[in-house]
Amino acid sequence: MILAMAALGVAQAESMMEKNMAAGKAYLEKNATAEGVKVTDSGLQYKVLREGKADGKKPGPRSTVKVNYEGRHLNGEVFDSSYERGEPIEFPLNRVIPGWTEGLQLMSEGAKYQLTIPENIAYGHRGAGRTIEPSETLIFDVELLEVK
Repeated sequence: MILAMAALGVAQAESMMEKNMAAGKAYLEKNATAEGVKVTDSGLQYKVLREGKADGKKPGPRSTVKVNYEGRHLNGEVFDSSYERGEPIEFPLNRVIPGWTEGLQLMSEGAKYQLTIPENIAYGHRGAGRTIEPSETLIFDVELLEVK
C-alpha cells in the first residue's frame, strides 16, 4: 500500500513537471519575440522597464543588493512581493536562484527590469515550498535600489 501511494506521488509530480515545462516552453517562445525582450545564453529573458542611473553601481556575482520585487506565476498570480510587505529586501547574489544572480548583474542601481526565468535557472524540479511548483518558469519585476 505504501509503495503504491509513493508511486502515485511520483507520477503526480512527474505529470506536474511535464505540464509546467510545456507551459514554460510555450511562454518563453512567445515572450522571446515580444518588443524589448532580450534573451541571454542561459535562456534568461529580460526587458528593461526603467534604465538605471548612468553612474549607478552594477553588482557582481557575490555583491549584496537591496531590491524591491514582485514574483508571478505565468498566469499572473503574485506569489511573493516586497511591495506588498512594504519594505525592500537585501541579499547576497550568490545566495539566490541563478536567474536572479544573472539578471541582477545586467542592471545598475535605479534600474527596473522584468526577468522571465526558465525553470532550469529558477527552482528547477524541486520547486519552492507550497507557492512554486516543480519546473515552473517564473516572472519577476525587479527594481535594483542599491549595491552594497
